[in-house]
Amino acid sequence: MNQLDKARETINRIDREMAGLFSERMKAVRDVAAFKQERGLPIFDAEREKAVLARNAERYPDEETRPFYVSFLQNTMDISKRYQHRLLEGVHVAYSGVEGAFAEIAARRIFPDATHTGYPDFAAAYRAVVNGECECAVLPIENSYAGVVGQVVDLIFEGDLFVNGIYTLPITQNLLGVPGASIRDVRTVVSHPQALAQCAEYIRAHGWETVAAKNTALAAQQVASGHDRSVAAIASAETAVLYGLDLMDHDINESQTNTTKFAVFSRVESKPKNDESKFLLLFTVNDVAGALAKAINVIAEYGFNMKALRSRPVRERAWQYYFYIEVEGDETAENGRRMLAALRETCETLKIAGHYTTEISLKKR
Repeated sequence: MNQLDKARETINRIDREMAGLFSERMKAVRDVAAFKQERGLPIFDAEREKAVLARNAERYPDEETRPFYVSFLQNTMDISKRYQHRLLEGVHVAYSGVEGAFAEIAARRIFPDATHTGYPDFAAAYRAVVNGECECAVLPIENSYAGVVGQVVDLIFEGDLFVNGIYTLPITQNLLGVPGASIRDVRTVVSHPQALAQCAEYIRAHGWETVAAKNTALAAQQVASGHDRSVAAIASAETAVLYGLDLMDHDINESQTNTTKFAVFSRVESKPKNDESKFLLLFTVNDVAGALAKAINVIAEYGFNMKALRSRPVRERAWQYYFYIEVEGDETAENGRRMLAALRETCETLKIAGHYTTEISLKKR
């Protein structure tokens, strides 16, 4: 056997071994896809992929061929993602509104392969997951300009679903009118109350009347069906295309850093464990002096950083409030368990509503 034959024999042996290993790897990929489907997690995790590539590159012994190994590994990961996409094509994702709503845009960017179903309001989209109609729901929880979406935060407090991810979507509001209409024709603008608030200065400068709609896409749909040149909608550019409207003006929101946080809700909890872990903590305090201050001090005492603290009225209980906190850290670690035990001494109710890592931007790639 000459040198070429020996080399080919070695390659054939390795290929046989790799075939078995590839099959084993793809079975594990299938398990990963099932895990993500159950918890409403996206396929692509940029930070993990970067870490895996770096870790395996360090393990590779031959410096000369290391770049080729990294390319090989990247191709393998891309194949794994394509397989996961195929497996998750049957996933159903709920959102509030109709096609073109910002929630629908967010849902499509997080779960591009899923079937996306609009529901008339936040509670209906939430119930769709509770009832098993959908695997997860994508709902807004806060806007950088207009503040928290109280109805959704109340669902987090009162409901049983878990938040397994938080994503940020830059919001650009646009003025949309029926074909042929101009800004001079407009007398009334229709949109969701938060969109109207985000564009309040622009609306005030033109002296227009406002009409509230359940969401921005429904506002665009309403304007399209009304055929009235004096009525315009404030909505995304995507809705102009969907409903045959003209984009009369763009970027009309007062804040150019306008961003909405969307949370992914599912029936099963996911608990990522890394240095960037965060969790949502909700509680009510006992009706005694200093109870809230004591609860906050307990969180700080055990080394947890609060990223946000908000209060909301407890429905059906006049003048009582619950508190919603985004906390950095792992509450399942020893100091986290001790922190929760201390909180139970001063809190009337205590709930961990979900876990996530970093807030992922949904900018168009």
